[in-house]
This record gives sequence, structure tokens and C-alpha cells, in this order.
Amino acid sequence: MTMTNAIPHYRPEWVPLAGHQLRLSGIHFDTIRVQGVRGEQIASDLVEATDGDAGPVVCEAVGFRWMYFLLAPGAARTHTWPLGVQRFGGAGCRTVTYIGIPALDGNTWPLQWYSEPTPTTPYVDPDRLHATLGLRCA
Repeated sequence: MTMTNAIPHYRPEWVPLAGHQLRLSGIHFDTIRVQGVRGEQIASDLVEATDGDAGPVVCEAVGFRWMYFLLAPGAARTHTWPLGVQRFGGAGCRTVTYIGIPALDGNTWPLQWYSEPTPTTPYVDPDRLHATLGLRCA
């Protein structure tokens, strides 16, 4: 698994300074969650398609190895997502979901950044993510 290198010192206010913290999806960001190898493939395709500036993608190192694609608040509802893809946050969600967000540096295990937020791409583009998912699910 490769991680992209973001511009140093860019840290949105919802990213903790150390360790990791839970953040409410739908407030700071919406979340699209994809499990395991499928999620890793989507993230890899997205990073490649954006020349390493895909926006914030968090991955879990244990368990189901979820990949969390962080979209701007309200952006997840702009698409109907494929089967097996979970959406958290935004209008129409009936549950409250907290997402673990790692710091940009230091020990954040079991969470880590697959792609960090940058000033040019503070969130994953929902249209690009939806297209990438569509290609992988076809």
C-alpha cells in the first residue's frame, strides 16, 4: 500500500494534532466507506487518476480494513452508490456515525492516511469517486 505525501503543515481543523479522534460524519465531512481489497483498489485508482492529490482517504490496518473516503459535507447524497458501498452523513442518513480520523504524523495505529487532505483537494471529489467505483464495479 502506498501513501501520498501531502504538502507539509496543511491540517484541516477536524484533523487531530496527535493520535486519532472520532469525528461526526455529516458535520466536518461526509463519508463513503468501502471494505478491504476493493476499497484499496478504489483508493489506488483514485490516487493514480489525480496524480497523487485524491483528497482525504483514511484506512484501517486491522479487521475489515475499511477505506474511508472523506467528501465535503452534503456531497455524499449527490450520487446513488453501488451495492456494498456505505454512505455516512448528509441528508437522508438516519444514523449518527463517528469516523476515526488520524493525525498527520506520529503513532495513529490502527488508522493511517492513504491520501491526505491538501489545500488544493481538501475533500475527495464525489463525481470522480463515483466514476472510479463504477469502473471497478462494472
